[in-house]
Amino acid sequence: MGNSIIIMAIPTIHIKRAYTPASQKDGWRILVDRLWPRGVKNETAEYNDWFKVIAPSTQLRKAFGHKAENWPEFRKNYKRN
Repeated sequence: MGNSIIIMAIPTIHIKRAYTPASQKDGWRILVDRLWPRGVKNETAEYNDWFKVIAPSTQLRKAFGHKAENWPEFRKNYKRN
């Protein structure tokens, strides 16, 4: 018998804001946040999964504070968790 080679495609991951409407090109949509987005009804949400366990902790999110200058520290600490 000969050796078989199995080639698997690595999926491309695209990042969108939770409030950005879904498009047909999105594929599988995963919400990665510890909190459900404000104003988004569970019944009408366009997410296939919700992975809150891999989202940054509340403490880490607050330390980041949506400030670009905090990004390097946030990234380092997020990878560590």
